[in-house]
Amino acid sequence: MKRLAEYYHLAKPGIIYGNVLTTLAAFLFASRFHLAWPLFPATLFGIAFVIGSACVFNNYLDRDIDKLMARTRDRALVAGRISVASALTYGTILGVLGFALLYFYANAITAAVALFGWITYVVVYGWAKRRGTWGTLVGSIPGAVPIVVGYTAVVGHFDTAAAILFLILVVWQMPHFYAIAIYRADDYAAANIPVLPAKKGARVAKIHIVLYQVLFLIIAPLLTIYGYAGRAYAGAVIVIGLYWLSAGLRGFSAADDGKWARKVFLSSLITLLVFCALLSVAALIP
Repeated sequence: MKRLAEYYHLAKPGIIYGNVLTTLAAFLFASRFHLAWPLFPATLFGIAFVIGSACVFNNYLDRDIDKLMARTRDRALVAGRISVASALTYGTILGVLGFALLYFYANAITAAVALFGWITYVVVYGWAKRRGTWGTLVGSIPGAVPIVVGYTAVVGHFDTAAAILFLILVVWQMPHFYAIAIYRADDYAAANIPVLPAKKGARVAKIHIVLYQVLFLIIAPLLTIYGYAGRAYAGAVIVIGLYWLSAGLRGFSAADDGKWARKVFLSSLITLLVFCALLSVAALIP
């Protein structure tokens, strides 16, 4: 059982569950709560396997920096409890299963979107995050793919709604990532990863956090403006966006940046949960 647990954690289950949540919300939004069989489970399991595969390969590529950070130095690949060959085989199997489910049970565009996310996360982000502060923005791109997968699996094409969903998740992730970078500053410094707070300071990161929160308030209601959701969704998403923005603004008077950043991190998770709940029923309420 311990061996199985090592493989389970190698796929970064926390990342999988968070992204499957956005996939689920978009699927329910696009299908108007119609859980078509076998499309519904195939979409969720398909994207879960693809994300797990990407995370396994990311673990492989990041072994050198993982051993430098306190929170990652005990990962199975770093500690040698799982061999490189076993990890790569495991990641490949997950990827093949995931793409097969999305291609054969959903549609080709959904599989292509997932492949774009896999390549962007493993290859592009894996390179970019070591090169400059802009790596965080690159990392938000694959993180915004699962919500698009949930939508295109139902409708079978990429449209304005898919673009809006993608942008919502991009702008949501940036404050979330910057908050993590602030309260885990020592880890990133130890691994020499050039995140914004380390290179430009916490105040600059706080300004970026607030700017992206304002963008969330602008972009999230576009689903209503373009006729994909009702006014109730727009009103509720603005309220949760203002709650999140208020948490970000408190950073300019915070006595302890680490404690404040943890609160912003928590508020970002609450914002995502509420947004996903709203999106799930957005097409059903006036």
